[in-house]
Amino acid sequence: MYKNLRWKLLAIVAVIALFFTVGVYPLLADHFHWPTPGVLKAHALKLGLDLKGGVQLELRVNTDDALRITSTSTSEQLRDSLKSGNIPFTAVTVPTTAPTTFRVEGIPPDRDSAFRTAADEIAANNYDRNPLGAGVYEFRMKPNVERDLREQAVDQTLQTIDRRVNELGVTEPQIARQPQNDQIIVQLPGVSDVAHAKDIIGKTAILEFKLVEAGPGAKEDLLKQYNGTLPGEMEIVPGSPSAAGGESNVFYVVRKIATVTGQDLRLAKPGLDENNQPAVHFELKSGGATKFGKLSGENIGRYLAIVLDNRVISAPKLEGRITDQGRISGGFTAETANDLSLTLRSGSLPASLTYLSETVVGPSLGADSIRSGVIASLVGLLLIMAFMLIYYKLSGINAIVALVANLVILIGLMAYIGAVMTLPGIAGFVLTMGVGVDSNVLIFERIKEEIAAQRGVRAAINAGFSRVFLTLLDTHVASLISALFLFQFGTGPIRGFATTLSIGLFVNLFTSIFVSRALYEFELSQRRVPALSI
Repeated sequence: MYKNLRWKLLAIVAVIALFFTVGVYPLLADHFHWPTPGVLKAHALKLGLDLKGGVQLELRVNTDDALRITSTSTSEQLRDSLKSGNIPFTAVTVPTTAPTTFRVEGIPPDRDSAFRTAADEIAANNYDRNPLGAGVYEFRMKPNVERDLREQAVDQTLQTIDRRVNELGVTEPQIARQPQNDQIIVQLPGVSDVAHAKDIIGKTAILEFKLVEAGPGAKEDLLKQYNGTLPGEMEIVPGSPSAAGGESNVFYVVRKIATVTGQDLRLAKPGLDENNQPAVHFELKSGGATKFGKLSGENIGRYLAIVLDNRVISAPKLEGRITDQGRISGGFTAETANDLSLTLRSGSLPASLTYLSETVVGPSLGADSIRSGVIASLVGLLLIMAFMLIYYKLSGINAIVALVANLVILIGLMAYIGAVMTLPGIAGFVLTMGVGVDSNVLIFERIKEEIAAQRGVRAAINAGFSRVFLTLLDTHVASLISALFLFQFGTGPIRGFATTLSIGLFVNLFTSIFVSRALYEFELSQRRVPALSI
């Protein structure tokens, strides 16, 4: 018996020492400037936005953009198919107000059958074809396809933002989708340059390589070359201020559909061009390298527009065949070259973003929250200690030791698993103290009942713990179910509370049953106890 007790006590001491080292010591070392090993710093308890300060952004994903891109791409594929099949038509258009539809006009009656066959090959899976008469057809996206594309757009945006925020080096960001809608919440603890963060997160970063058909030049001059109307497969794209001799009002005529896009990139990194000016160097995937080699090899001597977010940032002349590597120059600074590299590496957004709200929490406000939370926790702990000592006498010391062990293990576990402590998390921390005391009260009251029934001290303690165990298990499971629902359906702060409470419930079962009982057994092993102070 005494050998088992010794191992119990050693296990308890080892567990408390381990979690004190992992969770509590780094907090004390940070406050008092003690030396801390790197491995402990890496696992130190992370503070959330409300405690550390930073910014919270609420964004809406404009999913209509993703639908419009799909409709435009499909309509252009159909245009090319009609041309290659020698099927006459007068126009293929995507209405600006209806991103889920496009129209084909001017189909001759004698080629209607051939048109239907070509259209089914391109659009039948995703669009319903509706004849409007007089050779006009409207293609409308199927409802299930529209729903799936909107969901994919939000999910892909979420993943892209996550990659960009991680590239920024933000510690413990929180990025979550609002349930049942197209809004995203982004919490960036410790971020002070909000404008820069918003620019990185919100940049669409759609990179395209397109052959220049005409330009650079004024928009009116370019239209004159086409008698005022561009062919349907072409578009006019503005140039950046540095794209043509520093002028700001220049345009290019390019094809709507790009042969090579940012989806073909394998790597993008900042560097220097031949004039020692900041630039972005990129490498292409094997499929992209094949397409780029064919594009550049067949068009040596022509100009290639590098289009970023529908604006030409440079238009170099193709001097030879280029395959898997290239460079983007465009009057960058070192910072903008680095930012562009970051956004290209993380991938383009499938749709633009609209910022709905911005909440900035200053570091001083976070420090005040920490101070208030610590004071509340300490006051609660001291009041609990006083109550236990007054009401349960020396047995109250047992409860206090178990409670302190509970809190140390809770902090250590949260630090180890990488949980983030928030202000609601501190509330969960305080609530955990109450649950721990409640467990000890149940045990002590049961022991008192056993003693009142004239049972010996050892028998009363054994019976008290044994008969209360199922009650404790039942109450903890019920509370855990509530916490899991809060975590599943809540957002940021609510999840912080649920996380702390859930971990605290598991730890409390260990300390109230195992630790508290081992302390009683240790006391009984040292001397004969005729009456229990309880």
